Amino acid sequence: MNILSKILILIFVTLIPALELRASIPLGILKNSVELPFGLTLHGFGMNWLLVFLVCVITNIFLGVLFYTALDKFGDYFMRFRIFRYFYHRKVKKTQRKIKPLVDKYGLFGVSLFIAIPLPGSGSYTGAVAAYILGIGYKKFILANLIGVIIAGTIVTLTSLGILNLF
Repeated sequence: MNILSKILILIFVTLIPALELRASIPLGILKNSVELPFGLTLHGFGMNWLLVFLVCVITNIFLGVLFYTALDKFGDYFMRFRIFRYFYHRKVKKTQRKIKPLVDKYGLFGVSLFIAIPLPGSGSYTGAVAAYILGIGYKKFILANLIGVIIAGTIVTLTSLGILNLF
């Protein structure tokens, strides 16, 4: 597989909700195979860590901004449909419960922290929803997203390189 194909796969994996760069960075950096649940095996690409970091972080930053913009521009239209209202309201309640204490305590940096936590259920998608429903403006969200994604990317990259395992 050539480098362009690997980069496109990393971009695609980064765009998947709940995975984002938490999955794409290890995929790009790891050289060996990793056994996953359900008998699945992940074969890492063994790419240069800096290239992987840049591709995945830039994609994830763009993803958050694009998703926030889509919520802002098309949210009202989709709320006309019951199925979207149902999923939106479920996501809103869950997100508010998770992020509101962080925002109340840390303000805009709370959104960044929420995005930065490298766990499923956090990240750019959820951060965009949270910022939108909490009324955080577009420019403030861009800054929070930028900070949060860089922190998350750094944590995942260091973990993938095994550096955090030293501590």
